[in-house]
Amino acid sequence: MFPKKVARAAGTGASVPVECCQICGNEKLETVLSLGYMPPVNQMVPIGEVQRQQPWFPTNLLHCGQCDLVQLGLAVDPVIIFPPEYPYTSGMTRILRDNFAELYAESSKMLGLTKDDLAIDIGSNDGTLISNFQKGGHRILGIEPTDVAKIANERGIPTLQRYFTKEVAREVKEKHGGAKVVTAANCFAHIEDVHAIVEGIIELLAPDGVFISESHYLIGLLDDLQYDTVYHEHLRHYTVGSLAHLLGMHGLEVFHARHIPTHGGSIRVYAAHKGARPVQASVKQMLDAEPRGEAMRKRLAKFRNEVMLSKLRLHALIRDVKEKGGRIVGISAPSRASTLVNYVGLDSAIIDYVCEIEGSLKIGKCMPGTLIPVVEESRMFIDQPECAIIFSWHIADELAPKLRAKGYKGMLVTPLPVPRTL
Repeated sequence: MFPKKVARAAGTGASVPVECCQICGNEKLETVLSLGYMPPVNQMVPIGEVQRQQPWFPTNLLHCGQCDLVQLGLAVDPVIIFPPEYPYTSGMTRILRDNFAELYAESSKMLGLTKDDLAIDIGSNDGTLISNFQKGGHRILGIEPTDVAKIANERGIPTLQRYFTKEVAREVKEKHGGAKVVTAANCFAHIEDVHAIVEGIIELLAPDGVFISESHYLIGLLDDLQYDTVYHEHLRHYTVGSLAHLLGMHGLEVFHARHIPTHGGSIRVYAAHKGARPVQASVKQMLDAEPRGEAMRKRLAKFRNEVMLSKLRLHALIRDVKEKGGRIVGISAPSRASTLVNYVGLDSAIIDYVCEIEGSLKIGKCMPGTLIPVVEESRMFIDQPECAIIFSWHIADELAPKLRAKGYKGMLVTPLPVPRTL
């Protein structure tokens, strides 16, 4: 019924080619786009460390004509993609903190949560999401495979440091009981054997439980030219249609869906056992707005051409700066910046350094695949480089006024969807 899982020896660095659709098993997949070979976005070498061999993997996007899932053509060993020293913490980003607080407010009201209800967050990172349920007085548990789990536990947020599997779900349920809410934000598109993950989620859910997922939205990716979100962590790029197809294969029904602003455009989707909750009008509205079949193929072909033109336009803009002897730095080092930097070819001869806010775990390391150092942002206000490229361009309207208020006087550039100065 489900696509056959290809066995791998975890931790060996082995990669597995995607030879059929990860949702429906269709073997006739069409190549949408290739950004070439890329380094893992979460492996950052300390500044000054002696250079050593690092893995690079292809980034081919494939489209399934049956369920319209767009997916990466290679599944890299999760130990490489999510190393123990994983440098990302969701609590560092205001828009995520606000979004997770709003998720709790919305879900607790919609689902009528009580104090005894259990909420579990898969891929819980530093506990930012699940902490909102904790503050609401509910029982909670985070499940997080990387060392960031230690940060959550130190903050008093109970977190199990394990990769999520059906076996882990069974252990958790035996100890804590069924969950009224299971969340998976910005990770449900990341885990390789998605059918096993859904089975694990069903194992966790109480009979009246609800699964809430948040994932980067394929339609937003296409409309805003967010090719920089194509990296090995993101195995699947969902539409509401493809996500509903996946969950429906396991007896879950999407009963509410909506756009949310995180990561430049995502979707929040609520699902429960089929027939358990009335399906809201929001589901049909989003499904009706999504291209399917041939319309999706044409939209993907247009996207491929737009990506190429975007690269050339950014080259043209920064060439003018460099020919005049100008210095260029980067603003923020999200994972998506690794894709942009390596695809466009922004090496250390072009970008002097990339700035992160104080406290970031990425400071003192180099951008993946390059010798570009990541430094604390105060340096740019002293150096006053002629140009700064905002790699977190999806929140540029929020960042730009703050940079100006702190005293930066140079040119601010957003690289996507169309390179422009602010």
